[in-house]
Amino acid sequence: MKQSTHFETLAIHAGRPVDPTSGAITPPLVFSTTFERATDGSFPTGFSYGRTDNPGRRALEDCIAALEGGGRAFCFASGSAAVTATFSLLKPGDHLRAPAECYHGTLTQIRTLFATHGIEFSLFEARDAANLEHQLRPNTRLIWVETPSNPLLGVSDIAAIARLAHARGARLAIDSTFATPLAQRPLDLGADLVVHSTTKYFGGHSDVTGGAVIVRDAELAKELVNRQVLGGAVPSPFDCWLIRRSIATLPIRFRAQSETAGRVAEYLAKSPRVEKVYYPGLPTHATHELARRQMRYHGAIVSFCVPGAASEALSMAARLQLFTRATSLGGIESLVEHRASIEGPTTRTPQNLLRLSIGLEHVEDLIADLAQALGHV
Repeated sequence: MKQSTHFETLAIHAGRPVDPTSGAITPPLVFSTTFERATDGSFPTGFSYGRTDNPGRRALEDCIAALEGGGRAFCFASGSAAVTATFSLLKPGDHLRAPAECYHGTLTQIRTLFATHGIEFSLFEARDAANLEHQLRPNTRLIWVETPSNPLLGVSDIAAIARLAHARGARLAIDSTFATPLAQRPLDLGADLVVHSTTKYFGGHSDVTGGAVIVRDAELAKELVNRQVLGGAVPSPFDCWLIRRSIATLPIRFRAQSETAGRVAEYLAKSPRVEKVYYPGLPTHATHELARRQMRYHGAIVSFCVPGAASEALSMAARLQLFTRATSLGGIESLVEHRASIEGPTTRTPQNLLRLSIGLEHVEDLIADLAQALGHV
């Protein structure tokens, strides 16, 4: 393939050559768990065992690396497995800085799996990069940032935090799931690792689970090879095939979903029956100016608060007809979720907040659905 830096072209062609055996333009599925050696004991095809590598996984990793502008991508069986691999780069006695405004599953993983094994951690306000420098410790080795954040859509200054991290000998990892590389490329801004739940926009159809970590540094890539192969949390060939297939339409899907989300956010912001709207594309959002500079698109997640408490938010969600009440995001169908009830008693999420994942339905139909549901608030 002729080299291209355009996202749309890479999404179709990167890691997707015509099959040399059959001439098929759709990559074939290879289910084999093992591969034949040559008579001298070598592996002339480059594949030896299913956990170590697979043609479909390699194709997906090549594609995701190209989209993020990275040297290597490593795919995992879930987003949580990708996060685990990233945190496992730390050693006992190392300090991890993580944002207080963050996906609750990540914070639970830190507290449950890593803090009990000698990893120190502390929380910080990721939007306030200016004060982060004074909060780092001599043993800080990794700063984890989620931008935009879940579910308040806070945007963090990746370049500024990267400079602070590197000045103190730490690495910066960015969870960019809500943005996709179409909206922002954290490696270009100085991040060391980018993490995605490929379950979301990469998969895009709510039918496959996966995760990925992307890096540029060759030494860091060697460390992640061990986490992937020895840890064994690798995706199946079919999962890789599904995600690679879906990536071809990612640019079209994400642009359309982001445009619709912007219009939905504007509608909600004007409604007298809505207390507050969280969407980085709105001028009223706390990190709008940073989002405007750092992101090409503002994403397809909109969070908003209705007057009252949890009961009022849950009642409104129950009245929605086109929005399905379900966890997750990034699929072609629009979803609504009451995050506080999912996150439990330690949540920082407002009890009257609903998170919308905007799909590919017509924007006027989605707004009409919200209007009828809000009519009872």
